[in-house]
Amino acid sequence: MRPIVGVTSYVEQARFGAWDVPAALIPLSYVQAVERAGGRALVVPPTEEGVEETLDALDGLLLSGGSDLDPSLYGADAHPETRQVRPERDRAELALLRAALARDLPVLAVCRGSQVLNVARGGNLVQHLPETLGNEAHRETPGVFSEHGVEVEPDSRLGGIVGASVDVKSHHHQGYGELGEGLRVVARAEDGTIEAVEDPERRFAIGVLWHPEAGEDAGLFDALVAEAREYQASRTSRRR
Repeated sequence: MRPIVGVTSYVEQARFGAWDVPAALIPLSYVQAVERAGGRALVVPPTEEGVEETLDALDGLLLSGGSDLDPSLYGADAHPETRQVRPERDRAELALLRAALARDLPVLAVCRGSQVLNVARGGNLVQHLPETLGNEAHRETPGVFSEHGVEVEPDSRLGGIVGASVDVKSHHHQGYGELGEGLRVVARAEDGTIEAVEDPERRFAIGVLWHPEAGEDAGLFDALVAEAREYQASRTSRRR
């Protein structure tokens, strides 16, 4: 039985056929990456209701990318470049993630998802990296992934999966500020920007600011699904 990995989704206005309605949606690349790794993807709409019931059905969790988080969640005023905030999604994903971490459910957090991870652990965000970097290297063109190298701590869980260096696809203008409790910096871009964090005390809790679902390296999804399979097996044995 394939392990079930929940993939958090957006709620956006969407047009298809004769319809123009609010929809819970997610880029197909996330679903395909999970299923290529041997998991079964389950799209999870953003709601604060039924968090525990949702997690009862999951063996792993993939926090997807998306728009900026509400800065009030980490005690900051909004920067002029902080846009398209979705407070309902923020609250739903924070509730889901905190409950998942409490269960030690395997978690892979991508781009915005990794920022949710940092905020969930009490950290904050840099709201507009170009102000500190002096360039738009991590999101040069809206809607097009930028490409750059990342150096990874070789003794980290992430380093064991992707190696000491990796070329990545990114699309973000925000970054990690103060790190949340228990999180460790495990990767940086060539310009010094923090690109990944992990919690070494958890079974599997990794956040990357890049988009592995858009690249050719499936290692992170293979690792997530492998951990989800072990989690599934441990749940099955406890029920016997």
